Amino acid sequence: MKFTQEIRQEADAIWEASFNHPFVKGIGDGSLDLEKFKYYVMQDSYYLHNFARCQAYAGAKAFDLATTASLADHAKGTYEAELALHRNFSKRLGVTEENLANFEPAPTAYAYTSHMFRSVLNGSLGDVISALLPCYWLYYEVGEKLQAYQPEEKIYQEWIATYGGDWFRGLVEEQIDRLDELADAATDAEKARWKSNFMISSRYEAAFWDMAWTLEKWELPSYE
Repeated sequence: MKFTQEIRQEADAIWEASFNHPFVKGIGDGSLDLEKFKYYVMQDSYYLHNFARCQAYAGAKAFDLATTASLADHAKGTYEAELALHRNFSKRLGVTEENLANFEPAPTAYAYTSHMFRSVLNGSLGDVISALLPCYWLYYEVGEKLQAYQPEEKIYQEWIATYGGDWFRGLVEEQIDRLDELADAATDAEKARWKSNFMISSRYEAAFWDMAWTLEKWELPSYE
């Protein structure tokens, strides 16, 4: 069994929680409140900005120019394709200048991006790819599972088409193959660390849907 197959299998229960989350199901059947999707788009734009930076850092950690160039293309693709999609959604969802000026990352979005940057600061190329891979791979699987759905809301149709398409599948497969190639030459300690990164990111992916579903805010606990 390849390394990525092993860690994907171990994360299966966590991924099922994403597939079955009411936010994801609501995109598929069109029942998701657009205000929740608007909140998601703003938080995801913040996440993707930092995701692209981590992709660029991953390229800097590579020892061959081809990998550096490939990961630079991935960072560029995040900006051109996904962030452009989010800008389009933001306009149609009525995201205002005031919304943007007052934007604050939610606790989950902030923690997830911090986890990714931790992999950049403390690890090798394998550390970074293992932390980034669940975002690629899970979204592709979500997109595939939702292909059969035809929600009336066109924004949801476009979101599904983006993540279930051939272009996105190619990016996912490239990163899967890259991590497997790195794992073939890695020590047991490195692979254990990469597996941990992958599992943590998988948990944050599940938490990200819930963050948007609940419109998560920074709140001080009350014990009264």
